[in-house]
Amino acid sequence: MDMIIYIIIAFIVGAAVGRFMLRFLFKKQEVAAQHKAKKILKDAEQEGEHLKKQRQLEAKERFLQLKAEHEKETNQRNNTLNQRENTLRQKEQSLNQKLENANREKQELETTRKNLERLTELNEKKREEVEQLKSQHIKQLETMAGISADEAREQLVENLKEEARSQAVIQIKDIVDEAKLTATKEAKKVVIQTIQRTATESAIENTVSIFNIENDEIKGRIIGREGRNIRALEAATGVEIIVDDTPEAIILSGFDPVRREIARLALHRLVTDGRIHPARIEEVVSKTKNQIEDEIVEIGERTVIDLGIHGLHPELIRMVGRMRYRSSYGQNLLQHSREVANFSATMAAELGLNVKHAKRAGLLHDIGKVPDDNPELPHAILGMQLAEKYKEHPDVCNAIGAHHDEIEMTSLISPVVQACDAISGARPGARREVVENYIKRLKELEELALSYPGVEKTFAIQAGRELRVVVESERVSDAQAELLAADISTRIQTEMTYPGQIKVTVIRETRSVSYAK
Repeated sequence: MDMIIYIIIAFIVGAAVGRFMLRFLFKKQEVAAQHKAKKILKDAEQEGEHLKKQRQLEAKERFLQLKAEHEKETNQRNNTLNQRENTLRQKEQSLNQKLENANREKQELETTRKNLERLTELNEKKREEVEQLKSQHIKQLETMAGISADEAREQLVENLKEEARSQAVIQIKDIVDEAKLTATKEAKKVVIQTIQRTATESAIENTVSIFNIENDEIKGRIIGREGRNIRALEAATGVEIIVDDTPEAIILSGFDPVRREIARLALHRLVTDGRIHPARIEEVVSKTKNQIEDEIVEIGERTVIDLGIHGLHPELIRMVGRMRYRSSYGQNLLQHSREVANFSATMAAELGLNVKHAKRAGLLHDIGKVPDDNPELPHAILGMQLAEKYKEHPDVCNAIGAHHDEIEMTSLISPVVQACDAISGARPGARREVVENYIKRLKELEELALSYPGVEKTFAIQAGRELRVVVESERVSDAQAELLAADISTRIQTEMTYPGQIKVTVIRETRSVSYAK
């Protein structure tokens, strides 16, 4: 029992001591917390004061910066205004000076005008005096000569005209004689100028081929990476290939029609096959060249067989085949040569000449236009040399060389071939000229000559290459006839467009007729 009491008392005492100890600890912690809070507040106040001073400094710096910028901008504006004021002041001074100069010049002009008016009045008075003296002098001359001034003037004019015509005819003869001495040089100039004026369209048509494609994507494949394919194709064919903005077309440009045909066929094969690269291009171009050569030989052989010509050298047969790819003034050279061969054979048969020689000469007369190399010789002379090289008959060789009068004709076949060449080439429609334009040009030629006084008749012959003018002998003298021919030639050159050259012949004759009864 006592033990329980002791335990209870001990428990009560322990509880009291524990409570006291807890109160002491809580009070100690509360004091520490208050002290810590005061310290935090003090630190916060110090930090706030520091931030306040820092913000004040920043505000002062910003204010000073803005003030400096404003002063700088103000100074710039002041300088600009000062410069403008100086410029305006200078312009004002310049204008004032110009105005003073203008006033001074105006006064000088006014003075000059007055002087000119005074001089004009004096000149007018002197002119009237001169006119009076001139009239008196003319009256005296009329009295002495017995004719009026108008009649004397007319006689003088007529005499001067006749003298001028005579001198002009003499000068024309001298000029013509001098021109004959330098005919070759002048003829070359005329040909070059004519080519520059009128041959642009023909040159384009005869040196350009068009290769059509399905779409423009193929152009990129033909060009290749960095242009390798197109360079390889141009090097292999010798033809310039133009790939531009022309839709669905590629232009092949070159003077050799055989090379253009090779390039066209090679492009067709490459596009069809789809494999386009330098090695393939060289292979296809090589095969195409062999094919074209075979076709050329085949065309030549078929031509000579159709015409019934035998024993022709193989090289000449190949050249005949190459004619298929050449043109002359828009006329296919092979077709033209076949026509000349047939015409020559027919004409030779009518004249009783050698038909076989005439046909061979007609077929080969333009063979000089198609050799692989192009020496600087007329095509007629070159063709004659080729015919002699391959052992053709001398009459055939002479006909080839003389069909443009480069050499003298020594065989009766030669004029036959020349005439047949003119017939085939000059017929209406053969060479780029429709019948209506052809007839119109002939009429214009004749009407131009008929517009001159004293012209009785005009005839345009040889397909407009020659104009013959018949004049009245009573109204046109020999000297005037020569002057008339030169004048008509000049007007044709300046007023008309025509191929080649036109020969103007003025015919004046006197006939005395009497009848025996």
